[in-house]
Amino acid sequence: MNQQPPPASRTPANRDSLSSTCTHLTRAPWLSIVMPVHDEAAGIVQTLIALSRLRAGGDCEVIVVDGGSTDGTPSLARPLCDAVLSSEPGRARQMNAGAARARGEWLLFLHADTDLPDNTLALLKEAVTTHRRSDWGRFDVSIKGESPWLPMIAAMMNLRSRLTSISTGDQTQFVQRSTFEAIGGFADMPLMEDIWLSAQLKHLTPPMNLTARVTTSGRRWETHGVWRTIVKMWGLRLAAWCGVSPARLARLYGYRAAAQACEQRGMPHA
Repeated sequence: MNQQPPPASRTPANRDSLSSTCTHLTRAPWLSIVMPVHDEAAGIVQTLIALSRLRAGGDCEVIVVDGGSTDGTPSLARPLCDAVLSSEPGRARQMNAGAARARGEWLLFLHADTDLPDNTLALLKEAVTTHRRSDWGRFDVSIKGESPWLPMIAAMMNLRSRLTSISTGDQTQFVQRSTFEAIGGFADMPLMEDIWLSAQLKHLTPPMNLTARVTTSGRRWETHGVWRTIVKMWGLRLAAWCGVSPARLARLYGYRAAAQACEQRGMPHA
């Protein structure tokens, strides 16, 4: 099943509502990495230190967008990135806010529990040069964890994505900023904004499917059970296709903060 969820409304980021701390670079970077976070204090320092090599040459900036953390994540992130923004919870809103602040020609949306290859900049520049007809893409993914099922899950994700041109945030999506702005950014929805984005982009240009691998945490699968998580995620996709409201989907997923934000914005919750 590769159906995209139904369209959702899009709301531009309100720059005046964002609080930010910036380290101004002497020139505009080529790549802007946007990282949405929520209560990531346990790993945010290690994640951002790993990105310091990409920032060192000035071709890359890192923008962290916090969605209401209560564990001090913004304070830990601030010395290790170029900007820390505050946004309403929900990855779509957070990533739109980061994209609005970004200065790079290309945007890369990175989860806080995902590690990029060391040569990410070189890989992306080579891909962009080679695939001139493509305005977006994603990496293959590896999932780290103890479960012996995780390599198979990663392999199936990569194969499905290659066959359908639909990708997820775990695979670290990247897109030319002008193209991202042309489609209005991420849809204002609490879940599956990554699937929605790739579903829109694949109608414009084919994706760049990089065989280089990002490594993401398997904590979601191991905490809730591998097969239970798979069934749950496909069930949520089916529910979205059948018209279940964004707020209700967020509650079914367990994302209460995003569900409450949806309800406060007047989105239905049945």
